Amino acid sequence: MDWFLNLDAETQLFIKNFMVSSGSLKRLAEIYGVSYPTVRLRLNQVIYRIQMLDEQNTPSFEAKVMHMVEDNRLTLETAKQIIEDYKDEFADVK
Repeated sequence: MDWFLNLDAETQLFIKNFMVSSGSLKRLAEIYGVSYPTVRLRLNQVIYRIQMLDEQNTPSFEAKVMHMVEDNRLTLETAKQIIEDYKDEFADVK
């Protein structure tokens, strides 16, 4: 469970609340006092962050882009597109 320990305390609490709420995004929205789409976006960010931590050889470029998502400087969708474009552009270089 190294991935969990590498998450910040706020994200760990979000995961705990998700589990206690039996995965109900509607309930999470009530707990946090935000809209369902806001909770969905946060969950997507958490999922992507966990996937990134779970991968052994995450390129530093991807990590930097995902840190921008965590800092709310990029949307998750934009970050995914940037990473995809980067991979497409440099796929033939290796």
